[in-house]
Amino acid sequence: MTSSMTVTATGAESPGPRLYIGLTGRMGSGKGEVVRLLQAEGFHYISLSDMVRAEARRLGRPVNRREMQDIGNRLRREGGGGVLGRKVAAHIRQQADTTRWVIDGIRNPAEVEALRDLPAFFLLGVDAPLSQIMRRLLSRARETDRMTEAELRARLEREWGDNEPPDGQRVGDCMRVADFVLVNDRDLETLKQRLRLWLNTLEVDHE
Repeated sequence: MTSSMTVTATGAESPGPRLYIGLTGRMGSGKGEVVRLLQAEGFHYISLSDMVRAEARRLGRPVNRREMQDIGNRLRREGGGGVLGRKVAAHIRQQADTTRWVIDGIRNPAEVEALRDLPAFFLLGVDAPLSQIMRRLLSRARETDRMTEAELRARLEREWGDNEPPDGQRVGDCMRVADFVLVNDRDLETLKQRLRLWLNTLEVDHE
């Protein structure tokens, strides 16, 4: 399997204590906005989904939501439910000088378990009312989200874990073990304030 992981940061990296924030939540909940806010705080970004996209391209398959769900399920079935989490954790351990990471694309509890082997790992769930999620998804033109309303509802149900095997998409189970759930039901400034309040509690605990 060919893997490719995105690792970027847009702010000045903090040399402080190690802190690893994993993100889970439905597509359209606002995880991308949270990533950008954390990057501005100096966090480096890495995504489990990058490995799935690389595998889709290697196989010559289209990079859409259904294909990625199917390929991600296959990788977990073949390598165990936590395979993507273990690979990302191993990559992070190799970057000893980078102390703060935001880890996106967590969709199975076994991935959470694998990532909890990292010191100071916290799972942040991002949520929003389903009606807002549907409006966001229907209005954006991302390659993986070009679907009808009925197709989107089916994908959301599958992603949440409906009729999925233990090693499949189980975002609902991940949300239930999150250390904190950030509700994204207002504007970007409110989301930023809520995220900052939670980060403050983590930073106080790690002083």
